[in-house]
Amino acid sequence: MDARIDVIAERIRALRDATGFSTAEMAEALGISADEYNAHENAKMDFTFTFLLKCAEKFGVDIVELLTGDNPRLSGYTVVRAGKGLPMKRREGFEYGHLAANFKNKIAEPFIVTAPYRASELKAIPTSSHAGQEFNYVLKGKMRFAYENHVEELNEGDSVYYDSSRKHGMTSLDKKGCVFLAVVMKGEQK
Repeated sequence: MDARIDVIAERIRALRDATGFSTAEMAEALGISADEYNAHENAKMDFTFTFLLKCAEKFGVDIVELLTGDNPRLSGYTVVRAGKGLPMKRREGFEYGHLAANFKNKIAEPFIVTAPYRASELKAIPTSSHAGQEFNYVLKGKMRFAYENHVEELNEGDSVYYDSSRKHGMTSLDKKGCVFLAVVMKGEQK
C-alpha cells in the first residue's frame, strides 16, 4: 500500500472529526456505502478522484489540502512548467498532474491525465459522477468515453464537454495509453 494513502486517509479522518460529520453522513454525501467509506478512511482502499473531490467539497477545503496538507496560497496567477503538475495516482494506472495546485479559490481543477490501455475496460468502462461540469481534450492517443448509455471514440485534438453529475468514464484505446487535458468545473452539491 502506498504510504500516501495512509496520510491522505488521516487528513480525511481529521477533517471529518473537525467538521463533526459522522461516517454515515460522509458515506451518504459521497453516494457510497458506510462500509466502503470506512475502508477509504482507514486506508484499506485507494482513493478515486471523485471520492477526493466530493470529500473536499463536503469539508469546504481545496482538494490540494487533502493531497498535500497545505492550502493553496496564490491568487493572481500560477505557472506550472511542463511535467511539473502536482502528481496524483488516484485510479489504478491513471496518472494525474494538477496544473493549478498552488492557486487558491479555484473554480476549476485542471489536470493532465495519462490513462493506461486496459483491454478489460473496452467493453465496460468504470464510471463515476461528481457535481459540476467537465471538459476533456485529447492530447495524445485515442480515448473511449462513456456517458450514461452513450459511447464515443475521441482522437487527438477531439474534445468532450459534459455534465459530470451523470455517470461518465474514459479509457485508452491506444495500447501506448492516452494523454488528455481534464478541466473539472465545480458545481453545487446536491
